[in-house]
Amino acid sequence: MNAIAAPVSPFPIEASTTEAQAAIRDEFAFFGDWSERYQYLIDLGRKLPDLPADWKTEQHRLHGCQSMVWIVAEGDRDRLDFHAISDSAIVSGLIYLALRVYSGRSAADIARTDADYIADIGLAKHLSPTRSNGLAALLGFIRDQAQRHL
Repeated sequence: MNAIAAPVSPFPIEASTTEAQAAIRDEFAFFGDWSERYQYLIDLGRKLPDLPADWKTEQHRLHGCQSMVWIVAEGDRDRLDFHAISDSAIVSGLIYLALRVYSGRSAADIARTDADYIADIGLAKHLSPTRSNGLAALLGFIRDQAQRHL
């Protein structure tokens, strides 16, 4: 891969994957209905730093998503950082949540952490099948990267 400066990442926000998932649950519990939660997802997606144009290539494209998603992993067993973005506002919000839990963590932490926040906030029931498939592809990519670095 060419030496391209990684965008400054806001992750990790919380000290652990457990704390990140608890914070996500607490934040989503604040909203009364799913229209508000979708708007919050869109707002979160806007917080993702953009990727360098050189990273928005087929090599970094996440397949399995209806939307265009690009993701790059960097790091080693002690710390894996993920940089990702989508052309879809809601998908970018889903990316933000996943990176909040997993980016900036050790490969071992990532490998042993299930994405419980998805069920806990009711997200699984409110995503279209194509978005659910895309989210599964995103989480699969993250988990695969962790496994490679164990």
